[in-house]
Amino acid sequence: MRTTHRRWIRPLAVVAVAATAAVLGGCAQNPSDGVTTLNFFQFKGEALEDFNEIIADFEAENPDIDVVQNQVADADTVIRTLLVKDRVPDVITLNANGNFGRLAQAGVFHDFTGDPILETINPAVQEILADLGTYGDEVNGLGYVNNANGIIYNQDIFEEQGLAVPETWDELIAVCDALVDAGIQPFYGTLADSWTGIPSWNALGAYPSQGDFWDRMRAEGENVGPDSEVSFQKDFPEAMERQYQLYSYMQDGYRGKTYDDGNAAFANGESAMLLQGIWATNPIKQVNPDIRMGIFPYPTDEAGESLLVSGVDVVFTMGKNGAKEEAAQRFIDYVFQPEVIEAFAASQNMVPSVEGAKLSDDPALQSVRPYFEEQRITGFIDHQIPPAIPLVPTDQQFLFDGDAETALKTLDSEWAKVAARTIPVTEE
Repeated sequence: MRTTHRRWIRPLAVVAVAATAAVLGGCAQNPSDGVTTLNFFQFKGEALEDFNEIIADFEAENPDIDVVQNQVADADTVIRTLLVKDRVPDVITLNANGNFGRLAQAGVFHDFTGDPILETINPAVQEILADLGTYGDEVNGLGYVNNANGIIYNQDIFEEQGLAVPETWDELIAVCDALVDAGIQPFYGTLADSWTGIPSWNALGAYPSQGDFWDRMRAEGENVGPDSEVSFQKDFPEAMERQYQLYSYMQDGYRGKTYDDGNAAFANGESAMLLQGIWATNPIKQVNPDIRMGIFPYPTDEAGESLLVSGVDVVFTMGKNGAKEEAAQRFIDYVFQPEVIEAFAASQNMVPSVEGAKLSDDPALQSVRPYFEEQRITGFIDHQIPPAIPLVPTDQQFLFDGDAETALKTLDSEWAKVAARTIPVTEE
């Protein structure tokens, strides 16, 4: 039994906008030839061809089902519009972010409790989904593939310098100092793109926010501040200090460099490490196909206690009480078959959620495999923060001026403002 959660939610109608005619039209009634047509709402543009192949293979085995893929760009907005209009797609994929959690809390998604697929999925993956939000104690989505947010490192540089992957914070700082002494740039910073500070903030902030931290923050609501039981000002100073310490090892001029600049520089050996996740490895390899990369989690104080921050990049779900539930379930069952999810995950450079499914032999993915197998993963904490809170610019400004006190005070103040105008929902 999950604990009671007090969350915030806005009525879906408040954010409804017009959706594209193509997506709305995908909900047509079944034809008279006995074939069930499924509207497959799919958010991930780079996965379009992968899903086309999956659909073709599925339809070959299930000639009584026709799957129509509707790939949309602004999925979070469009899915809300469809839900408000009661035009719910038969099968839905979304990125498992805060928006997915808020929709789940609204009770619009199917309850997968007791579904045999759950027996095959890594429980830590499902826990990340549950932490985002559910309708009561329901299971409102099935994690499909995961990313990994850690420190990317050049394996050749580490081997040439005789450096081991650090397992504690002190060891990481020692690695940075050893690289500096060897005349090697430890990190390449890219703060011209403000969001690039958030991966490290997510990873370092994951440690003080374990357990029921976010439920307690929501319970504090508009009372969050320096004197509340939990708050950014009370619980995040060390995480901010450590993030700023890492940025002291950046190259000169890092404030003016972009994400693309950083990927290219790292690919060309201009730094030993990069504060990015698995999503950066493909663009890095496009610049240097021969680079050898690994990923390790941001370490904490004790060896063996590190957690790898991971997001559920694709979650499958369907609407509650859908008219085509049986056919939709057959399609979902198919995509979760090990050979299907393995091929998809390899193509997308992701980690499959199904236990026992093989990862690709990419060294970066293989380096994070133990953390998934040992269930030492945790979710992105920015998914717990309402989008109205200016997290990205606040963290960027902090990395410019080092004023953690002001940054944390701003986050608490903005949290309190959102809480004051948001409807609390208690899940029993």
